[in-house]
Amino acid sequence: MLAAMLSPALLAGRNQIQAFTRTRAGALETNGLTQEQASHFAALALKCIRKEYPNKPDHTINDSGDVKSPRSMHPSFYGCYDWHSSVHGHWMLVRLLRLFPKLSEAREIRDALNANLSSRNIAVEVAYLGQENRQSFERTYGWAWLLKLAEELHRWNDLDGAAWSKNLKTLADSLVERYLAFLPKQTYPIRTGVHPNTAFGLAFAFDYARTVGDKKLAALIEERSRTYFQGDLNYPASWEPGGEDFFSAALMEADLMRRVLKPAEFQTWFHRFLPAVSRGEPKSLIHPAVVSDRSDPKLVHLDGLNLSRAWCMRSIASALPKTDPARGVLARAAAQHAGDALSHVASGDYAGEHWLASFAVYLLSTPEP
Repeated sequence: MLAAMLSPALLAGRNQIQAFTRTRAGALETNGLTQEQASHFAALALKCIRKEYPNKPDHTINDSGDVKSPRSMHPSFYGCYDWHSSVHGHWMLVRLLRLFPKLSEAREIRDALNANLSSRNIAVEVAYLGQENRQSFERTYGWAWLLKLAEELHRWNDLDGAAWSKNLKTLADSLVERYLAFLPKQTYPIRTGVHPNTAFGLAFAFDYARTVGDKKLAALIEERSRTYFQGDLNYPASWEPGGEDFFSAALMEADLMRRVLKPAEFQTWFHRFLPAVSRGEPKSLIHPAVVSDRSDPKLVHLDGLNLSRAWCMRSIASALPKTDPARGVLARAAAQHAGDALSHVASGDYAGEHWLASFAVYLLSTPEP
């Protein structure tokens, strides 16, 4: 029923979706998120953040006492199939409520966030991190989304939001400590199209650090980013996509570096890194990925890839000069990726519905840098 409601609403606005990113005299424009779309996306998240099963826990069992239900281990983030999807489902609800305070689902959203982000529940989440064999739990994808949730709450002038922000701070602080301890030991970046992608984990953490004024974390991420990626040349982007990617390793790296490098420095770096983009190559990167089965939990990742490619392409393009030929190529490719993926966010299958809306909302509601 929900899929039947959402897909026509998005398809009816296909011209808006396809015009999500356009070029006009070299300038980028963003149409953004409508309240109707926000309402449909909120319904998807509300359905899943309280749905405990099916569930795929990232859980090392130390002894028989560790055999527990997802909700007992993670009373804040037990829904949405896995911990990280629950976290970015909560981020999406906060973002939607902040943008559309009169959303018809506003009361239900507040009730759900009050229940899940209580100080007692967050204390259990923090305690879980401190247990044996938890050092790599959700590293760094879940870490990054938790800091994105904390950043969103930090930005919000709202009484409930302030309370949830205060409750969440202990968990955010614990993950900042983990970043500070882990990154100096991570000799090599992880270049993958799925959860452990280092560039994504650094990008969202860098956003958080700049927003809350954590100079120590920001400085470490800048140093690590330069160490890992500044020397990259002629990245083999024609090898993308992989069969279960929801990130482009190439574009996620570039989206991180446009945050870290100064504009002129970034332009030089980008054209060394992906020199063929100005010519619309490689086609496998510029054209949307094909999704053959949206009921398969791995193959449907490619819908997420098209969404995350679109947000990276838009941001990278906006960081390049208006006269740069790569800017137009990326802007048009972003529009094509967005138009292809947004109509499939609600497929009717939980394999994609438990997480794709978060990617869609990030794409549609994040301003250009």
